[in-house]
Amino acid sequence: MKIDGPLRLATRGSTLAQRQTAAVQDRLADRRHSVEQVIIETTGDQIRDELIHQLGKTGAFVRALDEAVLEGEADAAVHSMKDMPTEQPSSLIIAGVPPRAAAGDVLVTPGGDSLEELPAGAVIGTASTRRRAQVYAERSDIEVAPLRGNVDTRVEKLLAPSLQREHERRMEAEEENDEQGERDDETETAYEETVDEWFNSLSELERRALERAVETEYDAIVLAEAGLARSNLLEMVPHTQLDPHHFVPAPGQGAVAVTTDEDADCVERIHSVVDHPQTRVETTVERTILATLGGGCIAPIGVYAVLKGDQIRAVVRVLSADGETEVYESKDLPVENHATAAVSFADDLAERGAATLIEDATEATTWAVRLGRYIW
Repeated sequence: MKIDGPLRLATRGSTLAQRQTAAVQDRLADRRHSVEQVIIETTGDQIRDELIHQLGKTGAFVRALDEAVLEGEADAAVHSMKDMPTEQPSSLIIAGVPPRAAAGDVLVTPGGDSLEELPAGAVIGTASTRRRAQVYAERSDIEVAPLRGNVDTRVEKLLAPSLQREHERRMEAEEENDEQGERDDETETAYEETVDEWFNSLSELERRALERAVETEYDAIVLAEAGLARSNLLEMVPHTQLDPHHFVPAPGQGAVAVTTDEDADCVERIHSVVDHPQTRVETTVERTILATLGGGCIAPIGVYAVLKGDQIRAVVRVLSADGETEVYESKDLPVENHATAAVSFADDLAERGAATLIEDATEATTWAVRLGRYIW
């Protein structure tokens, strides 16, 4: 594939996806070549009423982008690596893996509570079977409810009830003051600000949350730290980090991958400018373990790898859907043959019961999809 004109990067239309693509675009742009984004709507974008694992397949946010590359509509595609299926078209390669952002998850709450501090019966929102199972493994006395949408949408759904209650309290207090007539300067009021002043002090995100209809009231939600940071929301909402060695993230979480046709002229250019060797090694281990175990995004599987010198510490956690049963192990793998060692590690975990947990989770989800039911 020969490239004439600007280098075209396929991306989803979400704000987060476009920001990730813009970061790659900035790395690739130079005086000789311009770079532009090509917005592609994916299956995951089109089906808004179902949780991703209930689509019955992985790659809901990926395939349309890669098809655009293979059909010549784009020269390369930019993906969140955790969304990528481990099986890809043979002619498609990962040409570049930029430096990884934070790989772990965070618990976001209106008041900054930790998972341990949430009261019994609290409701936590997530669209991930992995997060759901790990939350239940930690706190069987709370409820996990389905949650979909872009990062900002999920945060708005969390903040909406508390903001709406605060707005109602302020409105009632202001109405009481109006009914009592004018007060002198020494009279105390419930709030120093008027309702309008309070509203004007809110962020744009909080204003959207205030106007959002509430279907489920969440006490907390679990999100990828990288997604929250890339959406410029990490410093705006109270959150606590979940230890990635215990609350193990999805394989490739926090990483971005740039895919292209193996025969494209841009392969070497993307690789030389974008690729970060440490991130590629770590994510190769994670995705190799996932591919060997199977299960894709359907089964509750967490894999996290960190390069330390000539060793890679790999942590794997495979759970039942209810979090009551799990296989957890960490192991140091040699860098020199990390992919082969990852396969061996995964095979050992499969024999220790991980394969059974994954098979049960896959079967349950398959039947739920066939019957058109949620599996929550």
